Amino acid sequence: MATCERGCVPAVRFCQRLNRLKTLDDDLMVTSMKRCLTMVDLALLGVGGMVGSGLYVLTGTVAKDTAGPAVVLSFLIAGIASLMAALCYAEFGARVPRTGSAYMFTYVSCGEIWAFLIGWNVVLEYMIGGAAVARAWSGYLDSMFNHTIQNYTENHIMKWNVPYIAHYPDLLAAGILVVATIFITFGVRVSSWLNHIFSAVSLVVILFILVFGFMLADPVNWSQKEGGFAPFGVSGVMAGTATCFYAFVGFDVIAASSEEAKNPQRAIPMATAISLCMAATAYILVSTVLTLMVPWHSLDPNSALSDAFFRRGYSWAGYIVAVGSICAMNTVLLSNLFSLPRIVYAMAEDGLFFAFFAKVNPVTKVPVNAILVFGLLMAVMALIFDLEALVQFLSIGTLLAYTFVAASVIVLRFQPEKEKTSSKANSTTSPNTNYNPELSPEASESQIIAQDSGELKEYESFSDKLQLVEMQKTRERSAPGVLKARWEPYLGRLLGNFEPGEVVAFSVLAVMVSSVSLCAVFVFGNNQLQLPTWSFAVLIVVFGSTFLLSLVVIYAHEPHINTKTFQVPLVPFIPGASILMNVFLMLKLSPMTWIRFTVWVAAGLLVYFGYGIWHSKEGLRELQPKDMAARYVVLPSGSLVETVQSVQPNGHTKSQHRKSTIDNPPN
Repeated sequence: MATCERGCVPAVRFCQRLNRLKTLDDDLMVTSMKRCLTMVDLALLGVGGMVGSGLYVLTGTVAKDTAGPAVVLSFLIAGIASLMAALCYAEFGARVPRTGSAYMFTYVSCGEIWAFLIGWNVVLEYMIGGAAVARAWSGYLDSMFNHTIQNYTENHIMKWNVPYIAHYPDLLAAGILVVATIFITFGVRVSSWLNHIFSAVSLVVILFILVFGFMLADPVNWSQKEGGFAPFGVSGVMAGTATCFYAFVGFDVIAASSEEAKNPQRAIPMATAISLCMAATAYILVSTVLTLMVPWHSLDPNSALSDAFFRRGYSWAGYIVAVGSICAMNTVLLSNLFSLPRIVYAMAEDGLFFAFFAKVNPVTKVPVNAILVFGLLMAVMALIFDLEALVQFLSIGTLLAYTFVAASVIVLRFQPEKEKTSSKANSTTSPNTNYNPELSPEASESQIIAQDSGELKEYESFSDKLQLVEMQKTRERSAPGVLKARWEPYLGRLLGNFEPGEVVAFSVLAVMVSSVSLCAVFVFGNNQLQLPTWSFAVLIVVFGSTFLLSLVVIYAHEPHINTKTFQVPLVPFIPGASILMNVFLMLKLSPMTWIRFTVWVAAGLLVYFGYGIWHSKEGLRELQPKDMAARYVVLPSGSLVETVQSVQPNGHTKSQHRKSTIDNPPN
């Protein structure tokens, strides 16, 4: 038995290394970057990240092929679903105002390897998203000039026929990315002002579309004569919701910018809510105008808005729409180029990625190396890859990040507070107390101990110590992660003996597993698996009940209440719903997307185990020797034990002295 335990120790230590959490600095506002972004700057960054080419292309595509005029409802439901994910990002951005977005949030709550994989996938998402937008920007501009650029490139420069590779090198797309990369290196203020300009033009064009479009609206286009408001039924509305959900991807740029925000505790939640509401309003109103101007079944999916004005006899309005479309795509491009280097910088700063990318320019206060390298890589992707091949891989990493951030909100909300023992406290206890087991009890009654707040307090008498014990017991009954008092009569026997936060951690895992199982039955049960009706119903009831029961068990525990920063309401139900929605959308993706995702994750694991795990700053911090620390321990019998302990470099705690054991007097 002892041999088995010794053999398991290396495996346990290895798992602990993979799941170690990031230690945050005492002052999270201190940064090598420049805190200069206001709430307006962040809100416009969010609007620019969400209101892009989707407004000019996605509205017509979903209306014609999926939902009809009910695309309005699809955007409304998708906006509400996106709001659940956005609230989770807003809480983390306000609570942990550091760059890195989903990577950082996962690192402080779930563990190192999960954070690395999230960051690794988000990096690829931003690279693909930026390259795809550049290709769309180039194609849209080229179409305005009758594809002159494409014809010249194919006839005079180069043309090839290779699977997943574009038929010709898109020099215009690569060029715009290089120019945008150079502007991003000038600093956050330059990037912000560029985004302001393009966002302002885009919003003016949207306002023009709404005003002029409502003047041309004809309610007959929603009547039964043209197929009705929802010609594809409820299933069409929900299918359209799944597609429209991707239109709101981009709000995470706000959380990625939290280290450069002036007042992140207030600005991040406000900017997230404002930008998402503005984007949802724009999508809903534009889709309303579009389907009222012309019959939904006659829309041109590639240029719905321009074609709608042209068919109503206002071809000149199409040029205004084209200007707005290009400006909107520019804002998305800037959003991708702005967020990507900061996530790479955060990973490099933690030692999980190459240190070359962690350098910040002392003048512009931005990670120039990360901006230049990944901006050029994005330009190369836009140069040679086809737009369709790029878009097929999009979204899986983003949905995975949303899922982990929602789970992280639950974990942190019910996580017990950690003891804060400063180095100063340790040094005070260790060298100056002259710990000697032979000292008299009278001489030992004055001890320095650390409170939860991190402050030091000296207790002169044993009665003071007893008061401390009673206060500690009261605090423990209402501490985060502990079963609520009103639930103890029902769940106390079953869950009352676990450590604080332990039941919540297992319940979050149950939420994740039941979500995947429930969505898999919904997506694959009738078609691929061909389950009988009774087994389909039984599996839905079992997995659905497990999902709801896990959320109820989490809710039965005391949460961490923080009035200083924004907190997601109705935890764990809102994050749980977000997890369910994200998992459902991931399982709807094509098998080829999952194969590419698996290959990319395997490449990431090679980078992590080849470099990241050996250079992790958290790993190096664990190897540093720690000082002596004194503490009081209350035994189950009620005894008060006073010990001095030394934490060894390998993580073991060795008790050097037990000074006294004092039994509580009987009542």
